[in-house]
Amino acid sequence: MPRTKTSPIDDLLTRLLRIAENLAWSWLEPAQRPFAMLDPIAWEATNHAPIETVLSTSKARLAAAAADAGFLRTLETAERTLKDAQRAPRWFKTNHRGRDRRLKVAYYCSEFAVHESMQQYSGGLGVLAGDHVKSAEDLGVPLVGVGLLYRHGYYRQQFESDGRQRILYPEYDFDRYPIEETGTSIACPIDRRTVTARIMRLALGNTSLLLLDADLPENRPADRRLTEGLYKGEPDLRMRQQVLLGVGGAMAVEAMDERPTVHHLNEGHAAFAAVERIARLVETGSDRSDAIAQVRASTVFTTHTPVPAGHDRYPAVDAAAAMNGVLRRAGFTSRSFADLGRETPGDRSEPLCMTILALRLAEHVNGVARLHGEVSRDMWQGVYPEAKTPEDVPIGSITNGVHPGTWLDPAAAAFWRKHIRLNPGVAKPDENAWSKASDVDPAAAWELRNGLRSRLVGFMRDRLIRQSVQRGDDPGERLLAGAGLREDALTIGFARRFATYKRAPLIFRDRARLAAMLNDPDRPVQIVFAGKAHPRDGEGQEFARMVYRMSKRPEFHGRIAILEEYDMRIGRELTSGCDVWLNNPIRPHEASGTSGMKPPMHLGVNCSILDGWWPEGFDGRNGFEIVGEPKRSGAAARDAADANAMYDVLEKRLIPEFFDRGRNGVPRRWMKRALRSAATIPGPFSTHRMVADYVTTAYLPANRG
Repeated sequence: MPRTKTSPIDDLLTRLLRIAENLAWSWLEPAQRPFAMLDPIAWEATNHAPIETVLSTSKARLAAAAADAGFLRTLETAERTLKDAQRAPRWFKTNHRGRDRRLKVAYYCSEFAVHESMQQYSGGLGVLAGDHVKSAEDLGVPLVGVGLLYRHGYYRQQFESDGRQRILYPEYDFDRYPIEETGTSIACPIDRRTVTARIMRLALGNTSLLLLDADLPENRPADRRLTEGLYKGEPDLRMRQQVLLGVGGAMAVEAMDERPTVHHLNEGHAAFAAVERIARLVETGSDRSDAIAQVRASTVFTTHTPVPAGHDRYPAVDAAAAMNGVLRRAGFTSRSFADLGRETPGDRSEPLCMTILALRLAEHVNGVARLHGEVSRDMWQGVYPEAKTPEDVPIGSITNGVHPGTWLDPAAAAFWRKHIRLNPGVAKPDENAWSKASDVDPAAAWELRNGLRSRLVGFMRDRLIRQSVQRGDDPGERLLAGAGLREDALTIGFARRFATYKRAPLIFRDRARLAAMLNDPDRPVQIVFAGKAHPRDGEGQEFARMVYRMSKRPEFHGRIAILEEYDMRIGRELTSGCDVWLNNPIRPHEASGTSGMKPPMHLGVNCSILDGWWPEGFDGRNGFEIVGEPKRSGAAARDAADANAMYDVLEKRLIPEFFDRGRNGVPRRWMKRALRSAATIPGPFSTHRMVADYVTTAYLPANRG
């Protein structure tokens, strides 16, 4: 039979959707251009979602694009970019042979941040997980991600006129996600029944992300809620979600015939996966102690929380009831299971801790920065009775990083390609091209810095006007929204989760002193905030409200701004556009933090307390240290001392250096510091280096275990 001819529009749609369905476009910028070019308004309105952009584009516009030679050239470039990325040599294949090639990692996490158009993440843990999977793809590390698919995602944030937050839960249409229905489901035992979950697949290049969806008609309403929202429900719902993540995730990996040799639990949320694996081995004839040893040897566990209260704990009887079916298969009694998750086995009053359960069932354990490793060894010494000192505790550290392709702005990438011959398209764990940044012409670097800041100011003005319209402000207020922001002002960014230990309002401790700094007509300074608190974290929500209200005070109007709905898009704009990235946590409560690793790629500098990753990154010349005093007695005295130290750095060093200009208007001392920041931070603090560290120090040893 003769083949039916397709129309130019149908051909165009086929090509566009083929690009959209593989999420490599999310970090390969040329692959995004056809969608932005097709309908720039829809591209912005959908938060850069390719499928939604295509579906909302008129037939007339599609017909025009199909006949536009310039558009078709852009489309060809996008297609070629994706093909070239698939064909690029991979670090793992080049450097690892023989038995190592049989490695396959199952990487479990409760959230994955792949792109802002898919709100399946709340903050740093999800961003880290998404970056980890992307670097595994870039490096060719055989890995499959395992998680849950949330109908409501996290939540959307809006500020009321008094600064209170409105919590909105959108319902996502997965038909508009670049997600594949695999046609495969699992039946996960939870309590005394089974929950059906379909396995959905996201493609990131050749790497798969498997996400479980329990929002199905055949499930009871209570079970459909398991994938309703991220960190949304009460503790019992959260615990059952973690059964689905761990037990259901391990079942999904088997159902999809992935055959992992190593299981990586990214945070304790997925610890039940190890118990399901023990049950499976016992069912096939293994002695339980041998099964435990086998599972331990092949399990990697990364802990992210340096505060004891931040680790999930559940009543032992409730956890045993939720895991009842798995425990029977594994031969565990309720008590023996509970003791695996207790610091003091036999203490029936102690709840089951998911982190302790993971520690006991994983041989390869790490924190996410050197300091966090030290804190973790001290915190969990009681779990290891054979450890006489914290130094004996078998918890190491692999410092977090950021994915260069996701976070490096295209204009900055072009700048570095020209000046230091950086090739962002080739993934290297040891990228030394950055070390040449110190030799770049300060005037050229200053031009880039000014351009990125100017773009950020334009973005903030647009967002602030949109926020004003959404609140129903009168026209006069809308006119003033963002009006005071200046493209030539020293721009300081503070954007992260509004957890109380991060102390977002600390800089307002002495308002008169801050106002004097911000309102100097000869040295203009502005600060932009963004961040969300957990919906049930009343104190964190109050911190956000306090910052909002401060931004409305007369002495700070036009000098302080807070943006709603902190997501990956806002994160990219802020980390590329800000001159300074401010960080003032209570030391040592910051496990790692990764947002501060992003500004140096854009000639931004960090100003931070020495917590998380910054003790490893700071060399005295590439940023500023806030000399905090965590040992002061009482929170008020500590906060006062830390705020005073911050003001001293800003007033005496940072602001004067930024405004100390030469004859050509370039702040040479400042740019020397900024170029030093670029030379010393992006290379060592990338997820390419991080994933390679996991391969050599955890995955391959576990693969051979």
